[in-house]
Amino acid sequence: MQGLFYDMLEANPVIAAVKDMEGLGQCCQTEEIRVVFILFGDLCSIGAIVEQVKAADKVAMVHMDLVQGLSSKEIAVDFIKQYTKADGIISTKPMMIKRAKELELYTVMRFFLLDSMALENLERQLGMLRPDVIEILPGVMPKIIRKICGLVKVPVIAGGLITDKEDIMAVLSAGAMAVSSSNQGTWAM
Repeated sequence: MQGLFYDMLEANPVIAAVKDMEGLGQCCQTEEIRVVFILFGDLCSIGAIVEQVKAADKVAMVHMDLVQGLSSKEIAVDFIKQYTKADGIISTKPMMIKRAKELELYTVMRFFLLDSMALENLERQLGMLRPDVIEILPGVMPKIIRKICGLVKVPVIAGGLITDKEDIMAVLSAGAMAVSSSNQGTWAM
């Protein structure tokens, strides 16, 4: 199952992170984009949002923590699996990633690296859990990205504050498999 997801990331390592309907429409029209991180929506709209991504022949990844009306319980992952055509989920919560793996959804575990304690937490959580990929935020830290890529056995996505081709090239050179960005100017690079 991971193969298709990885193939899509290798085909274009820039992931469109969409946070509104305007961004959704733009990424669906951007041919180069293969993977979409859905960072908005609510219980009533998430199905239609995912459907629009799938209609554009792209991988739809729903950020569970940002969909209004979904609980932070594992049953929310079951809802996404049963009532949308999402390919996978993004979450900061290990229990959500664990449930998504059980349901054979792609998984992206998101980590906010604010200090050395957060880095230690990343290592500890990955020791117990194996998401398909991890996403590191902010992504404009090539030195830290390189260190993480050397520590973990799962592919790394860098996201947050990615604004131009220089940022993209720096994190890819540091070992990240892909970058996620809500900056539409980076989507066709």
